[in-house]
Amino acid sequence: MIKVGIIGGAGYTAGELIRLLIHHKEVEIDFVFSTSNAGNNISHIHQDLVGTTNQKFTNTINPNVDVVFLCLGHGNSGKFLSENEFSKTTKIIDLSNEFRLESDSTFQGNQYVYGLPEIYREEIKNANYIANPGCFATAIQLAIIPLAFHKLIKNDIHVNAVTGATGAGTSLSLTSHFTWRDNNFSYYKPFVHQHLGEINQTISNLHGKNEHKVHFLPNRGNFSRGIFATVYTEFDDSLDVAVALYKSFYKDAAFTFISDDFLHLKQVVNTNKCLIHLHKHENQLLITSCIDNLVKGASGQAIQNMNLMFGFEETEGLQLKANFF
Repeated sequence: MIKVGIIGGAGYTAGELIRLLIHHKEVEIDFVFSTSNAGNNISHIHQDLVGTTNQKFTNTINPNVDVVFLCLGHGNSGKFLSENEFSKTTKIIDLSNEFRLESDSTFQGNQYVYGLPEIYREEIKNANYIANPGCFATAIQLAIIPLAFHKLIKNDIHVNAVTGATGAGTSLSLTSHFTWRDNNFSYYKPFVHQHLGEINQTISNLHGKNEHKVHFLPNRGNFSRGIFATVYTEFDDSLDVAVALYKSFYKDAAFTFISDDFLHLKQVVNTNKCLIHLHKHENQLLITSCIDNLVKGASGQAIQNMNLMFGFEETEGLQLKANFF
């Protein structure tokens, strides 16, 4: 049994972590840190946990826990670690974008491993510090990396992906209010989304020198959670060859599966799965990739990484059924 600490406990990703870790047979939640909610019941903020836990938020840390999850706003993880010291044996999993790029991956002398298990499983097993991938980045990379691995990217890649309202976090803004989101749809940050950095980094690491671009158009949907990404690029061979290539690449993946049927979001919401479907039209390969942005795109993948780091079953605590109806 390992002891876990969670920093930034009031947000959506922390709520998902708590919900999942409470039922993880190898874990005890030692503390959930939130300066704004210290002393309040966790279930007062994460109301799905009423009757499940009586634990309270705290504004103090236990520096000797086995692992800490950082669920802070982007740009705040380094500041927190600079002001709070953990033991040399404490493993850290950061869910922000602060340490994902190789140029930012060393902090306080510690090397953060990029935590995408489908390609970095062995590195994660031996890591003490993890930079958890972004939600859009997870869905898009899992759609592309089999092509990159086999050096089959022959032209630019076009991505159109839509995320639910939880992708914007708990802080309200004009575009996250219900009255704005309801019966509405829009794009944002066209072609310059911050997750492109980690996507391009992974493609480059797998494919080598590649002059082709990823053109990414992110969208806001009027639903709560999930990411539905459609990716297309030129592919010279047949659909059967593409399907065989993808199924072979992911044959040992714990949570990424190739579906022979068209996909929809309800298949993955509330799960740690990434489902992928392939379709060929003329010389274009269409790759559809679906995840839950809060689970496989954040907290579930963080727990998957924790399981690998501590030698637990990779699926422990993550055998979840989709909210299908």
